[in-house]
Amino acid sequence: MKSKPKIFILLPDGIGLRNFAYSEFHTIGEKENFDLVFWNNTPFDLTTLGFTEIKIGNSKSHPLTETYKNARKQIELNLNIRRTKDRVYDTYRFPFLYNTVKKAIKSSVTQLMSFTHSSQYGLTRIRKKIKHKERKTLYYHQCLETLQKERPAFVFCTNQRPMTAIAPLLAAEELGIPTATFIFSWDNLPKATMVVETDYYFVWSDLMKKELLFYYPYLKEERVFVTGTPQFESHFDKAKILSKEDFCKQYHLDLNKRYICYSGDDVTTCPDDPKYLEDVAIAVRELNQKGHALGIVFRRCPVDFSTRYDKVLEDYKDVITPIVPLWERIGEGWNTILPTPDDIALQNATIEHTEMVVNLGSSMVFDYVAHHKPCAFINYDVDQKIITDWSVKKIYQYVHFRSMPNKEAVLWINSPREISTIIEKGITTPSLIIENAQKWFEIINQQPPQEASQRIWKAIKTIISKE
Repeated sequence: MKSKPKIFILLPDGIGLRNFAYSEFHTIGEKENFDLVFWNNTPFDLTTLGFTEIKIGNSKSHPLTETYKNARKQIELNLNIRRTKDRVYDTYRFPFLYNTVKKAIKSSVTQLMSFTHSSQYGLTRIRKKIKHKERKTLYYHQCLETLQKERPAFVFCTNQRPMTAIAPLLAAEELGIPTATFIFSWDNLPKATMVVETDYYFVWSDLMKKELLFYYPYLKEERVFVTGTPQFESHFDKAKILSKEDFCKQYHLDLNKRYICYSGDDVTTCPDDPKYLEDVAIAVRELNQKGHALGIVFRRCPVDFSTRYDKVLEDYKDVITPIVPLWERIGEGWNTILPTPDDIALQNATIEHTEMVVNLGSSMVFDYVAHHKPCAFINYDVDQKIITDWSVKKIYQYVHFRSMPNKEAVLWINSPREISTIIEKGITTPSLIIENAQKWFEIINQQPPQEASQRIWKAIKTIISKE
């Protein structure tokens, strides 16, 4: 009897859990007669879900890899500006830090390398340096040992960004095991977030494939597979969504009210988020005085454990009900705050039982359109900004917003005075907005969205048959 091909699903961090551990991805892979093993670098114990896993015990990169990685990002952004004559790529840079001696040295070396290597030749040298350094690590040699023992037919990396993915993929390359990586998010490619290099690449859409080949011209088109992303699949399994009665009872909501969702951002993306939430709460109070029966469900950014919303939540508790995302803090670092399977069900129920979502430019627009609900984007600066040089204008200049087919794909809130009118429009006449949002969804994610995992497994099967 022919043995099943063994597939290693590399989880270099918790980012891939939602897409590849909590979706139907694993079930479909087993039905396709694959032997799945999660190569797990997260603190989450996947055996509790009934999965086979091999824990990565010592994922320590070379001390210089981070500096080379940061230089690579700077160089790629420099080259993108040179090729496009577009300064938007400067907005993807993080500020250099000099508040300690170690950080000052790293920042200075990164700047020097990016200055002296800002050419295709220089970029190639930096890429080679990263690989050379990682092959010297104990981590790399441990990965070699694991792969030599397990002999998988394929290694699939769930996220292109983490440094901890470099060594395992290099070890697979050394042994002639084909590899692929999934581009995690719709905005990742313009940001120069590619850290790993693999034999094949899985992307969300034809647009993302075009972006990938533009930003990384050394890649071959036939090695890029358009699959969509599993992150939207759960929205289409209506049988698993909590009923409105149970949802309202569990989270102390009024069954007779209609709710909108305010979806929070992290503090870096939106430092003024509490003020925006307050503005929405003021508008909802005004609407209720006019005879509406509305409330706000507040879903904070899952990695934001700050107290910055506390005063607003207390002052407007008559209209705001916070529902905390079901993520778990398993360690001390931000990358050890991990999603749970229960949070997928919670998010789906929240979307299903709210009328619309208000946020600052997030991909929640696509989660909501999957439920035929509209999204409103905040598009104004508050009077008293936490960070004086921060502005919403910076957010909407990002490259990924250029994929919007027209401006009517969302409702735009251009001032606090408009919020009540926009909410009324969103809950009464949203059809045109939903129609345009669906067109946008079709641009950024391969359709039908509920078949992404199937397309990924089809691609893996195709690759294995060729290798």
